[in-house]
Amino acid sequence: MDKRELPDLIINGVSGGAGGTYNSVRIDGVGKVTGPIVTRIFKGNGHMNLKNDLSAEEAECNGTMKVLGHLRFNSLKVDGMITVGESIRGESCTLHGMLNIKGDCELEDFAGEGSFSVGGLLSAGHVDFKLQGQGKAHEIGVESLVIRQTNSGVWSKMLSGIIPKLRSELRARTIEGDFIDLEYTTADVIRGNIVIVGPGCTVERIEYRDQITVHPEAKVGKVEKIGD
Repeated sequence: MDKRELPDLIINGVSGGAGGTYNSVRIDGVGKVTGPIVTRIFKGNGHMNLKNDLSAEEAECNGTMKVLGHLRFNSLKVDGMITVGESIRGESCTLHGMLNIKGDCELEDFAGEGSFSVGGLLSAGHVDFKLQGQGKAHEIGVESLVIRQTNSGVWSKMLSGIIPKLRSELRARTIEGDFIDLEYTTADVIRGNIVIVGPGCTVERIEYRDQITVHPEAKVGKVEKIGD
């Protein structure tokens, strides 16, 4: 359908709206949408409560947003916190804040700073993320994965010692990819062509094909070269 034939949905202040197919959706304030949304552009500023699915070509969230269903997009930019009740699928996601997903997360590019939690599989082409809190996924499958820690201040160290979930680290059962470069990661198994294990890592088993580098401060159990 021609985008010029589609209506816009605009919510200002404390209000709500119905789901539907739109050219653009803009929420400023506290907004609730009851049905599934399909839109070309979605922009939210404030507190958004979406009771069903959201599908957008371009999505932007500044504040807090809860999506009870699935979240689909070409590009997503987040400054704040998003909670998704089902799964995420998109091309690129730039996050500055927190992302919580109950199901799987499928992205081509995932970058930013903050923390994330994926209840199922995190599948991505390229991940380049700076942790300011905990990153969690049941399993991770990527082409390339780069994880760094940014919380190095005195208060951050004190809080992470008192409250473990505030510690800036990545936790996953298995991590698999072509290029893996990690800091402050706890995993059962890591498999990759090129694997770089930096400081703060605890890994039970590493399987690599081409190259392995392990930092002296990392704790690694078994290391095995696989393939030809």
